[in-house]
Amino acid sequence: MPTNDSNDYTPDAPGIAPEAAVNAGNQSGAARVTTLDELAALANYSFMDTLNRDPDAKADGADHAPRQVFSGHYVPVTPTPIEHPEYVAHSKTLFRELGFDDSLAQSADFMAMFSGDLTQVPEPLRKVGWATGYALSIYGTEYYQQCPFQTGNGYGDGRAVSILEAKANGKRWEMQLKGGGRTPYCRGADGRAVLRSSVREFLAQEHMHALGVPTSRSLSLYVSKSEKVRRPWYSEGSRSENPDILVLDPVAISTRVAPSFIRVGQLELFSRRARKNEHPHAMEELEQLVLHLIDREYAGEIDPSLSTTEKIVVLARLFRARLTSLVANWIRVGYCQGNFNSDNCAAGGFTLDYGPFGFCDAFDPTFQPWTGGGHHFSFLNQPAAAERNFHSFCSALQPLLVSDQSSLKQLIEIHRDFSAVMQAELEQMCAAKLGLTAFNEPLFKALVSLMAQTPVDYTLFFRELSSVPDDITPLRKSFYKNSDNAASSARSMYATDPEAMDKRWSEWLAQWHSLINSSTDDASPRSREDIARKMKLANPKYTMREWFVVPAYQQAMLGDYSLVQELQDVMTQPYAEQSIAVEEKYYRLKPSQFFEAGGWSHYSCSS
Repeated sequence: MPTNDSNDYTPDAPGIAPEAAVNAGNQSGAARVTTLDELAALANYSFMDTLNRDPDAKADGADHAPRQVFSGHYVPVTPTPIEHPEYVAHSKTLFRELGFDDSLAQSADFMAMFSGDLTQVPEPLRKVGWATGYALSIYGTEYYQQCPFQTGNGYGDGRAVSILEAKANGKRWEMQLKGGGRTPYCRGADGRAVLRSSVREFLAQEHMHALGVPTSRSLSLYVSKSEKVRRPWYSEGSRSENPDILVLDPVAISTRVAPSFIRVGQLELFSRRARKNEHPHAMEELEQLVLHLIDREYAGEIDPSLSTTEKIVVLARLFRARLTSLVANWIRVGYCQGNFNSDNCAAGGFTLDYGPFGFCDAFDPTFQPWTGGGHHFSFLNQPAAAERNFHSFCSALQPLLVSDQSSLKQLIEIHRDFSAVMQAELEQMCAAKLGLTAFNEPLFKALVSLMAQTPVDYTLFFRELSSVPDDITPLRKSFYKNSDNAASSARSMYATDPEAMDKRWSEWLAQWHSLINSSTDDASPRSREDIARKMKLANPKYTMREWFVVPAYQQAMLGDYSLVQELQDVMTQPYAEQSIAVEEKYYRLKPSQFFEAGGWSHYSCSS
């Protein structure tokens, strides 16, 4: 089993409760960054300085029309600033990690830079950002038709522009504007993100971090007070699967932060070019990108003295560990990515691209918030989707191992063992959620059946179980008891025969009690209090339901950001017992009127 923190589902692990480590790391007393000039001193642009620029690019970054990009790792692009930016929110947690003072978020020059205006930034900050291309595989199948040129050379960062790499508090971070305007990869779109989707991603990234799930992070969010764009969306009360009206939404720019934004699809693009020998330096550019990935994401784990082929084998094994752990963590907290293509799969093994994602309300193994996602990206099929992305990852690396058959054989074996590693991660995670020291398959299968047939609220059920109740009375808080209050009335057995369901639940609970009482790591029995404490660290009390977020972005569109900031406070303490008022508002079943409601329960796009 992997041994790094993110792979440990025991509730005392840093991966479960990262806030303690974060707070401990902020006691150094180091001076905080309070001005953009001080931030500029941290700049270090490794991607642009060590990799290849598109030879057809314009040095000044005035490159905003769709076109084919045939070679090079990036295209210099100047972001398009939003008009009249206004502060919405910033992540105080991430600011502390970076050593930034909170006042920086509302300073004029910082706001200008992170709302897309690089014209006045102080040196050595650069007045040009960069965008990257990548390929697309859906569930392991290569696609080209999403590229407007049908070649794969026009697909990539259509509205994401990286503007800074900085070394802060001993770590390298890349900062990327989402909604920063058109790039050569924009495919004819306007390059903008609207406030609605920006609020969702801003809140979700910091919520996932607080949940202990590896993720890109949120730095800041600004909205234009004058610029708006039209987007398809749902009318009030719509039960339509697809948007049924056009709405005029304010545009926004959120800044997301990660060690790098290299995607599996990015590796695929360069591998396809090398495989087809599309230009004389194709193989070299693939190798450069892979080695850069190692430097950015795996430097402390891969011996620099190894040969390139040896490094690639270690890389594959490490990425497998991270990816399997990541997906197990998604299921632990009830998260569904929605659109887990290879271009939405970070090669660093963290959650990336919060588009049509969602958190499970009424438990359904096939839960899928994105109407275009199908079963293959549904909640409990995410391990299979991850395996397909790992297939794409390994396929992308293979051209570099053709001359080293021993390393190629090892890569194939690593790929072959993915499902076994994934299963081990899932079993470890499920045992932690149930307070067991070892996975019990019959108990788990019976539970999944009961959860789906009742159905139960995924978050509420596991949190109530974490109190180690003597009978099922507390668990009933999580039951969707009425057929009109469940995701699908056809499978709501509790509504049709509650006595029979109560009997089945009581039998299951008795079996669970017998297992937790006999499940010990050593000769000494575990106390109920210790079991409950650990389970509550594995099972969050609060998850970010869409019906919490909709009112927040609706208010924000009217210029009131208080609910966004309230959600930010609540959702960055997901394991904590918060106030009674917070509990009454955010720890409850989903109201019936929101089931099947467009924009509240499902969405067909993420603009």
